[in-house]
Amino acid sequence: MRKLIALCLLGSSFAACNNSGKEAGPGSEKPAVDILAANMDSTVKPGDDFFLYANGGWIKRTAIPGAESGWGIGNMVQDEIYSKLKKINEDAVAEKAAKGTISQKIGDFWKSGMDSAGIDRAGLSPLQNDFKAIDAISNAEQLLTEVATLHRKGVNALFSNYVGQDDKNSEVMAFKLDQGGLGLPNREYYFNTDDRSVKVRAAYKDYLLKTFRQLDTANAAKNVAAVYDLETRLAKSSRKLEDLRDPYKNYNKMSWEGLSKLAPSINWKNYAQLTGANKVDTVILGQPEFYSTLGKEFTATNMDTWKNYLKLRVIQSYASYLDQTTFMNYFAYRKTLTGASEPRARWKRVMDAEEDAIGEALGQLFVKEYFNETAKKRYNDIVENIRAAYKERIAKLSWMSDSTKQKAYKKLAGITKKVGYPDKWKDFSSLAIDDGPWVLNMQRANEWWHNYEINKLGKPVDRTEWSMTPQTYNAYYNPSNNEIVMPAGIFAVPGYRDADLDDALVYGYAAASTIGHEITHGFDDQGRQYDAEGNLKNWWTKTDEAEFTKRAKLIISQFNEFSPVDTLHINGNATQGENIADLGGMLLGLDAFKKTEAYKKNEKIAGLTQVQRYFMGYALGWLYQIRKERLANLVITDVHSPAKERVNGPVVNIPEFYEAFGIKPGDKMYRADSLRVSIW
Repeated sequence: MRKLIALCLLGSSFAACNNSGKEAGPGSEKPAVDILAANMDSTVKPGDDFFLYANGGWIKRTAIPGAESGWGIGNMVQDEIYSKLKKINEDAVAEKAAKGTISQKIGDFWKSGMDSAGIDRAGLSPLQNDFKAIDAISNAEQLLTEVATLHRKGVNALFSNYVGQDDKNSEVMAFKLDQGGLGLPNREYYFNTDDRSVKVRAAYKDYLLKTFRQLDTANAAKNVAAVYDLETRLAKSSRKLEDLRDPYKNYNKMSWEGLSKLAPSINWKNYAQLTGANKVDTVILGQPEFYSTLGKEFTATNMDTWKNYLKLRVIQSYASYLDQTTFMNYFAYRKTLTGASEPRARWKRVMDAEEDAIGEALGQLFVKEYFNETAKKRYNDIVENIRAAYKERIAKLSWMSDSTKQKAYKKLAGITKKVGYPDKWKDFSSLAIDDGPWVLNMQRANEWWHNYEINKLGKPVDRTEWSMTPQTYNAYYNPSNNEIVMPAGIFAVPGYRDADLDDALVYGYAAASTIGHEITHGFDDQGRQYDAEGNLKNWWTKTDEAEFTKRAKLIISQFNEFSPVDTLHINGNATQGENIADLGGMLLGLDAFKKTEAYKKNEKIAGLTQVQRYFMGYALGWLYQIRKERLANLVITDVHSPAKERVNGPVVNIPEFYEAFGIKPGDKMYRADSLRVSIW
């Protein structure tokens, strides 16, 4: 719902902390089982498949639940977080708090989402006002007005808009427009000819037919054909995943008048007025060719087709919050992308929606109960250890000139760290939440967030703001703020306290896969193009830039070799930023770990040396198995490589890995020195 702007999100990396599972009191004993030893598969040679060597034991004895597209350590952590949040919600319902309080909003949101009988009785009736407004459209001006209204309510229609820092002036908040409005995940699904894509398209068309039958049985088939053809034309003018990586090519700043020349059939000044974006006189356009096509379609496409398209977008955007028939129609299509055989439990779906709607309000109660200051200090200290390791690594680079190094030092020193939770909380007092229709609570929440973001225009940038909630199991680097943000939720190992985790495990599991990873994002193929102040500005010499590109091509080539499912290969170009960050994170984590007392003592734990535990700790972060349907979807749409490749890919470039596990020529994972990637 809330688009994170210019963030390199760490899609599923894992770390360790004290907000995990069981809260242990005085006298609690350390768990008897070592998690690294318990998950191993000793029948696999580490030199053949290190991912399976480290995680194969767990994979053999663990089934993916029917409601999930995959299952791993992140899901187990999330389950613990869900349980804590569920208790907070149930306590809020029992409290019967005064109207307008955080507890009232949380309690009423929970009741509205859990009222399955009421939701089923209502059917599509909560959306009748939206349908009536769409039916009343008779010309292009009214069409645009309704699109603006739906954008405020969070509906994915025609294109995407959001507010974010100007990439070339990070002190200014800008209004940005990107391609969007498609029903399938991205453009490739409209044109790929592999069997999986063909099946996904067929399932999507079947979903369209079921949805249009809910609205107009007689004309359903005709409406499917017209709307799908419209989406295909928009998809044809949408950029491919790898083409969205270049920040310069996707930065096209122009006035509203300039945009009107590009797409003259759309009254952009009126759109700006309706959305509140008229507070600024310029807009940053991501993909001009998409808007040129959109402008032509705006008048060339039949008005009835536009109406049906908008109704479809409304239902698809809100399907998760509607009656069982509408939801299951959508779920049947989504199964082809996820492989899940059954829906997730309703209470978990309500938790996910609440996270989008009022997650930070929930976070205020979460951190009071479950985040320890001692753990926060541990990870704050590790950030500084990683920063110091990176400075030393930059100093030793033979391929980078001193002038570029000095600017790299400045950027590294300027990276802001945000750990655990924000010092200042958002004020949700103006957001109305009641125990009525769940979908209307989501509409009001979407509109609240739209207004919240729009109100940033024309005001100073708030660099203290967080774009994730404390309970989020994720982390990110924001190039415009030159910051790393690591919520409390990312620092969890299921069933273990922070005190139970040895340094070797923590440095692999947290320092490498999260902290080092996010810091390296500041110097990956995209992040390196932003300076210390967060501006899109080239601070490299031409020679250094060429050398970086040459080295990055090696990691692109390495990951192009991987074929995780069927005949699909990883897109090494599209995933290069995450792959660079994974490798950088592992190197930095190892450098920092070598300075700890644990490394110097080198005592074995559960039969593993300290360096072995470091690499095993990193692999623990990717303890994950996934259904083929979801894996294929991610290979096509995600800028992250799959979990297995995020382990086996970077480790083969690190000499200490070969030494720790005795990897020699002839082993499947052995990679000749000339092919190993060395960037940072």
